[in-house]
Amino acid sequence: MRIYMQTPPLSGVPLRFFQIQIQEDMIDGWTLIRESGTQGARSSTLKKVHYECREDAEEALFALRDRQIHKGFKTTFATGMSPTDS
Repeated sequence: MRIYMQTPPLSGVPLRFFQIQIQEDMIDGWTLIRESGTQGARSSTLKKVHYECREDAEEALFALRDRQIHKGFKTTFATGMSPTDS
């Protein structure tokens, strides 16, 4: 499951991005991967958090998505989600 978000284009303001995804790991758990930064910049921030079960990882993913929407980000790409999740 992956969600890619961006801030709306504004004159003179660089686009920011926020990407979150969950992946099954090799130790019977799930990893939430969060990356954010300025579009086109050389660096970004990457954070990973381990969860014991998929449901907890999904809950954290949706909470992060909702927080970014509240900050003005728009979802530009989502995969691995049911229509009711978006």
